[in-house]
Amino acid sequence: MQYREPIITLGRVLAAEQRGGCKDQATAQGLDHFLADWQAAHGEALAEPAVRSALELLTDYRAQTLSARYTHIQRAITGLRALFRPAQQPTPSAALALEHEVAPRADAPSPPHTTQQADASPPPPKTRTRKPKTRTSAAPLDPKPAFDLELSDGLERVPGLSRTDINAFKRLGLRTVEDLLYHFPHRYDDFSQQQGIAHLVVGSSVTIVGEITDVQLRGGPRPRVEVVVSDESGSIKAVYFNQPWLMKQLTVGRMITLSGKVSTFNGLRQLTSPAWEPYMPDVESLHTGRLVPVHPLTKGLIERNARAAIKLVVDAVTPKVPDYLPAAVRTRRNLLPLGSALAQIHYPADAAQMQRARERLGFDEFLFIQLGVVQRKLLWQGELGYQLRFMPELHAELQQQLPFSLTAAQRRSLDEIFGDMAHPKPMARLLQGDVGSGKTVVAAAALLQAIGNGFQGALMAPTEILAEQHYKGLKQLLGRVAVPRSAAQASDENAWQAELDPEEAARLAEIKAILGMSEADDMEGKGVRVALLTGSLGARERRRVLEGIAKGDIDLVVGTHALITESVRFHALGLVVVDEQHRFGVEQRQRLRDKGFNPHLLVMTATPIPRTLTMTIYGDLDTSLLDELPPGRQAIRTRWVRKRERDKAYRHVRREVEKGRQVFVICPLVEESETLDLPSAEEMYEQLQGTIFPDLRVTLLHGRMLPREKDEVMVAFRERQYDILVATSVIEVGIDIPNASTIIIEGAERFGLAQLHQFRGRVGRGQHQSYCILISDKDDNEATKQRLEAMEASTDGFKLAEIDLNLRGPGEFFGTRQSGTPDLKIAGLTDTRLLHAAREEAVAILEADLQLAQAEHALLRQKVEAFWAEAAKAG
Repeated sequence: MQYREPIITLGRVLAAEQRGGCKDQATAQGLDHFLADWQAAHGEALAEPAVRSALELLTDYRAQTLSARYTHIQRAITGLRALFRPAQQPTPSAALALEHEVAPRADAPSPPHTTQQADASPPPPKTRTRKPKTRTSAAPLDPKPAFDLELSDGLERVPGLSRTDINAFKRLGLRTVEDLLYHFPHRYDDFSQQQGIAHLVVGSSVTIVGEITDVQLRGGPRPRVEVVVSDESGSIKAVYFNQPWLMKQLTVGRMITLSGKVSTFNGLRQLTSPAWEPYMPDVESLHTGRLVPVHPLTKGLIERNARAAIKLVVDAVTPKVPDYLPAAVRTRRNLLPLGSALAQIHYPADAAQMQRARERLGFDEFLFIQLGVVQRKLLWQGELGYQLRFMPELHAELQQQLPFSLTAAQRRSLDEIFGDMAHPKPMARLLQGDVGSGKTVVAAAALLQAIGNGFQGALMAPTEILAEQHYKGLKQLLGRVAVPRSAAQASDENAWQAELDPEEAARLAEIKAILGMSEADDMEGKGVRVALLTGSLGARERRRVLEGIAKGDIDLVVGTHALITESVRFHALGLVVVDEQHRFGVEQRQRLRDKGFNPHLLVMTATPIPRTLTMTIYGDLDTSLLDELPPGRQAIRTRWVRKRERDKAYRHVRREVEKGRQVFVICPLVEESETLDLPSAEEMYEQLQGTIFPDLRVTLLHGRMLPREKDEVMVAFRERQYDILVATSVIEVGIDIPNASTIIIEGAERFGLAQLHQFRGRVGRGQHQSYCILISDKDDNEATKQRLEAMEASTDGFKLAEIDLNLRGPGEFFGTRQSGTPDLKIAGLTDTRLLHAAREEAVAILEADLQLAQAEHALLRQKVEAFWAEAAKAG
């Protein structure tokens, strides 16, 4: 090369400046002075485009921000190195003499490629320099050379990253290099198709390369820089508003790359605030001419700065990221190595590579989930449990007490449950049922078998009113069934009056009184003893109930979170039933299960869940489905109306109340909002009671009320002391008011399909025809239209759940995240193929190494533990 030595000298100075932290101290008089002298002495080297670009990038170096200095020096060095790079070959380790100054290790990446911000950067500061403010706190760690960065390094060690950007990243929860590496784009701008200017089509997103042939600064209320860019085929104007400093950067004769959307103004095509960067044919573009990543941002963080910082980290770290996935799994599933996947998800070479990256990273997320849930299941079922013999006579007696026949779905589910309980390992099963499908009867039959085998049962509900509801229902279902106690128990029962001292006999009599059992209910010791244990139980009664549970005098305990407190001790807990599981976390479920020696577990939910979501959130459980409603239940008629039709809805309400029925009115907010045009519960209550239905009895229920207040309202409504209940979403789950025939849902667009379906399930629980009225004017939103139209068209909860998952995504499926639910950044729960593949690999890995203790699984184990720890923290 003709100008080899001068370019090497230039490169060495730039490398020294970079190593020194871009503080303009590499030469005695500053880089601006050095570059001016170098250009005067070696002007002939400007024949090389890379040299010209380097000098353009470093123009007014002293006035540039620290972040801009670093990115421009990195880009200049990269361009100079390209001059010594053999065509179409990777950069050799010693391609340039200057590289011995800054060359990465053999396993380190090439330097990042970043450029100036044209459409969002602030103007360069004045040439006056400011003395840095002195800080009394400990000095932060100095930035490292990029190729020395490690995953655990704090963002302060990332070279060229300003304090403003570091603080902005921290507001996003990003504090380390690894955090930044896993801060994935949420979309991409496709600027990959380069076109001639003459062929540009209005409305298309394009990339062009051309020479600046004219630059004008126009005044007015919105000063703008108008840049004319030309290529061999034609010219086009690019317009930048409120960025006058671009006059210094976009100079006539400069070759640049532009990416943006073609629009028109006064009949002429133009680009408005397109992304731009200097045209450097041998250097990878970052903001133009490719699939450009767009990352989640926060106040104070500019996209181009974020993109440049992440590119630096990606280039520096991805080649040395250890891959925790066993090589055999990668080969079998045709997955990219981790480093390649991380690089391609941020800065994909093309759409195909982006998709492959998403597949690898999505597979990893599914695998972490499956390893966690499958391991939990295998460890649990690897323990010894109670083997409960099926007692057909006892089951037959229960069915005789029922005023209806079991559905085929109920019988199938019970066969699965009885089969699990008959094995000497603990059952772990999810019972899914649509609203009104009869889960309580199935739970009662299972609990009766545990009691008949001489063990205790426990049912935990999320609220006191639901616990009381279950308590009353179970007492009614089991109250007339005689339990054939075991021989030892029977002997004890027959002799207890003779053997017990008066004090103990009085204690048992008091327990039966607390349980509300008459002598007839006790059935000479064979009656099922059911207790209610909630936080509102009196101290004396609570103490007696706890004693009865600990001594085995109580067969079945129904309660809330009170069941998992340390004061509750069971005599022989054989079966645990958890209702409305999505209100409880895995840890709470485990704490109840720990109350006994590996008791069987039955989890119930009335929220129909798509199979893919079941495999993730409930992947440690086998599943039984109640996909059939009892015969004779009338379908709930559902209609979507606009706000202007409210009067019709209110006339319907009055007709139903005149028939003796009751009505729910659901509002998305508790109190009036200044920013949201939505009815609040408090506002609606005042309007209905004061203006629309002054002669009817209206009450109010919302989440800010104390638990006792909420229960009092619900009990009063159930006992028909009120005609209309105005509420927020607190009534979503399980409330049983058979006399309620109509539910009006205000602001229906604010709820997902699963939640709307749950609301609808609050009516239709009695013998009367029931109605659901959805009120919303938001028919201009396609997703809202699909949700509300689906509600009108179907009452099938499982079908609606699939639609809801596709429309809203897993993070919003339950309205709020379930406690301990993993957060998925890449994986999509509609990708059943990838999920099943991850499940298969998880099972295979755990069958060979249940504790992930083998050396080849050490990194994988660390990653899985960190993933689930983050999930628990987020929940």
